[in-house]
Amino acid sequence: MESIKNYFENIPGWHRSLILACGLMLFYLLEYIIPYITFSYKKLRHAGINIFFTVTTAIVNFALAFLIVWSCDFVTDKKFGLLNIAALPLWAFILFGLLLLDLISAWLIHYLQHKIKWMWKFHIIHHADTYVDATTANRHHPGESVFRLSFTVLAVFITGAPVWLVMIYQSLSALLAQFNHANITLPKRLDHILSWIIVSPNMHKVHHHYVQPYTDSNYANIFSIWDRIFGTFRMLGKDQLVYGIDTHMNPGEHSNVKKLLSIPFQPYRVPAGSKFQNNIKE
Repeated sequence: MESIKNYFENIPGWHRSLILACGLMLFYLLEYIIPYITFSYKKLRHAGINIFFTVTTAIVNFALAFLIVWSCDFVTDKKFGLLNIAALPLWAFILFGLLLLDLISAWLIHYLQHKIKWMWKFHIIHHADTYVDATTANRHHPGESVFRLSFTVLAVFITGAPVWLVMIYQSLSALLAQFNHANITLPKRLDHILSWIIVSPNMHKVHHHYVQPYTDSNYANIFSIWDRIFGTFRMLGKDQLVYGIDTHMNPGEHSNVKKLLSIPFQPYRVPAGSKFQNNIKE
């Protein structure tokens, strides 16, 4: 554990990029070998759109990374946050820290984006993908990237996480996002077992079904426990899945970078799911 801490305390930026790139390449290749759904689409063209948003996410994160570093330095210096209330063994510090970071900077912000109208309009870009695969994991509007980074900073203040723990969390988060979005088939029993601990591919695919209430479920990124605790866990068979979001099923919109970027600034479209329509807030 100490060696892991030391590594992430001083991890070079290019190591983090390499982790992201290697994970993407691995799952992208596995999609050819063990596909979950056989798509008839231009895979490289689809990847190009999503990689564009991967680059914009990287730019936002790089530009605002100083906020995370500053907040980590602050809580470490002041011994501020839940993780600093009592002395914990290193393994427990890492485990509880990752759980709390995942709850606040992944589950909570994701949940809010589905419940607050103006935030949802930015999040639509992620859901508008009708061919969910490993590249979809990083398909986020630049505005959404700002939301997520802001909640990471919030999570640091609440937890008191040092920078090395945030680096572990962000690396795991990127890999798990690629894993649970990847268009790969796992043995059904294995996927079921995994879904009790982490977000498995079959579990997260339900979140990308095109209508509510399934779109409004399975918000977690790393640990599936949060959806089970808060009652947002759902499962759906592969034969029932339809990817996308019902308000933006036109390929001219969901497969065009310029139009995707403009979606948050367009008039709001009411989804077919009445539950979503009734619960969403301005």
